[in-house]
Amino acid sequence: MRRAITGIDHVVIAVRDLDRAQETYARLGFTLTPRGFHTLGSANHCIMFGGDYVELLALPVQHPAMRYYADFLARGEGLAAVALASTDADAAYAELAADGIEADSPLDFSRPVELPNGERDAAFRIVQLAPAQTPGCRSFVCQHRTPDLVWRPGYQTHTVGATGLAALAVVANFAAGRGASARGGVRLLLRGAERSAESELGVRVRDVGHGGIRIGLHHQQMRDRALGHARAARELEQLLLGQPTDRSQQEGRL
Repeated sequence: MRRAITGIDHVVIAVRDLDRAQETYARLGFTLTPRGFHTLGSANHCIMFGGDYVELLALPVQHPAMRYYADFLARGEGLAAVALASTDADAAYAELAADGIEADSPLDFSRPVELPNGERDAAFRIVQLAPAQTPGCRSFVCQHRTPDLVWRPGYQTHTVGATGLAALAVVANFAAGRGASARGGVRLLLRGAERSAESELGVRVRDVGHGGIRIGLHHQQMRDRALGHARAARELEQLLLGQPTDRSQQEGRL
């Protein structure tokens, strides 16, 4: 287990329209923090849980450090990054470098937080891994210098009943060694207690228990099952929002 990386801190969902994302997630039963504006040009709302959270991130102002997100949003929206928890970003950077894992130098930024007794800055120090280290979803190490300004009691209860991140699934094509980068990324980044089992597809599935979150490595053929769940979730969201579902539109119903 890595000493300087303790688990999953949060996941980043990049969106083009932060107002719409805020309204959608609120209607789904999530409590969102007030809008924050980072010194790196990004804006966000967070869905806080007891030990982790989901960040809805938009990029109203361009910044060199946020180029990855600008490129991501040019292609679409969705899960853009996974933040690894650390209490010492410098130590994490040194540990990753010692294992030959490419990462940017530690970077500091902040965002103001309005409190009853005045404004304070929520401060962060991050280490961003090169996108090629975890293809499909960038990873970075996140150190909270002021966690009390991020995890505030009034924002950790949700009417939908969500209490935290349950699992992180990494889907890769293992044929001809193509899944090596994903498999190696999970192993090298986390070095957690690993439990292996043969899947029904005859490939190795590896679950890494780290920070209370299960990280599963799955064969690409399992995507079909995941996509089926995703379509069902999308239809539920459309129904909750009073929108015609994809299925009804295909069948000619409004």
